[in-house]
Amino acid sequence: MIAIDLTHPIREGMPVYPGTEPPVITDAALIVKDHYREKKICLYSHTGTHLDAPAHLLEGGRTLDSYDASAFLGRAIVVDCADIGEDGEITSERISRHPHLGEAEFVLFYTGWDKRWGSESYFHGYPTLTEDAVELLLSLGLKGIGFDTISPDKLENVNLTIHKRYLSGGGGLIIENLTGLERLGCEPFSFICLPLDLEDADGAPARAVAILEG
Repeated sequence: MIAIDLTHPIREGMPVYPGTEPPVITDAALIVKDHYREKKICLYSHTGTHLDAPAHLLEGGRTLDSYDASAFLGRAIVVDCADIGEDGEITSERISRHPHLGEAEFVLFYTGWDKRWGSESYFHGYPTLTEDAVELLLSLGLKGIGFDTISPDKLENVNLTIHKRYLSGGGGLIIENLTGLERLGCEPFSFICLPLDLEDADGAPARAVAILEG
């Protein structure tokens, strides 16, 4: 068994959605002074690699803590979108070409944008889903969809129409800011994306891992 971490580490100064405050991590206790070590962490619920629940954008939407733990794991595939380029669109036709689409509980989109993590270019020009792509994904009854970008919507789409349509369409979750998807190839694999178990959570940072049979 081979475990591949798909998560950006949380640290001070890390990229965050424009307008959001970055995490603040301080030493609450030190071994030399307190005989143990502990951190105090202050961060937003959509920091780093994280999950969006319907409650993120929908009044009365479902919160993460209402999902059974099984909602955060399952069989996944990666749709290779690395050739799309800046301001490109991920269409239903591209998704439907994947030979294992019918086996997936999670569909993850590899754009290569994670290589821009830490630069201003990470926030601009990333490929996004078309409306027909969202409708196809909803028809599959997935547990979730994931991206190695900051959003399935363009940054200037302040209404977040792609988010809202997917989150309102059947309870599936959205995972953002994944990394390392290029290592996973075309075959299905086991996927785990466990969020912090926060009460009444609209979203939460998560540890995302792919499990390959080795």
